[in-house]
Order: sequence, then structure tokens, then C-alpha cells
Amino acid sequence: MSSPTLIFKKRPIVYLQGEPLLLWNWQQEQQTLLEILESKHVRIFSECRSGFCGACRTKVRQGSVKYLIEPLAELAADECLPCCCIPNEDLDLDITTEGADMPPVYQDKYA
Repeated sequence: MSSPTLIFKKRPIVYLQGEPLLLWNWQQEQQTLLEILESKHVRIFSECRSGFCGACRTKVRQGSVKYLIEPLAELAADECLPCCCIPNEDLDLDITTEGADMPPVYQDKYA
């Protein structure tokens, strides 16, 4: 009799133009990617709450998302709607880091 195999899925890292922003927390699955980005003061235009679907359309440089609800707007293969998705794997978005609460960059203190 073999023992059950546990499979752990790595938590995704969200990047902005190649710069790490956050390690996605499974408790954050209750929030959309847009809500998390806004909480980190990322500058992202959205009119979703005003009924204009597609305003938060964002280019995905690398990675993929999982939609919590099916988006109404048509998307290109390299785009996502942060208002209704979460990262499915490491995700690099084409969004500026300007103004965002980015984690500190640790430098080698012996350099």
C-alpha cells in the first residue's frame, strides 16, 4: 500500500515590468488582481466599477491568469482583465512601478 502523494503548488509572484511586487498569498484569492494592485498603490486605470468593461485591460509580459468570472471584453492572447482574475502562475505585467509600494531591494552589505 503506497502513501498518498502531496502536491504543493508554488505561490505565484506578481512582477511589474520584471520587478517583483508581491508573492501572491492564497488568502488573497478572495480578492481580484485589480484589488491587490490597488492596495499596493499600483497606477492602473479602471472603470470597471462604473460599468465600462475592458478599461483595466493589461498586457501580460509573461505568465497566465485564472478568471474568477468570465470577462465581457474581448482580449488579445497577451492581455488580461485584472478586475476579474488572479495569477495562475508567476505573472509579469506591463505596468509601471512608479508610485507602487515595491518591496525593498536587498543589496549585499559586503560588496
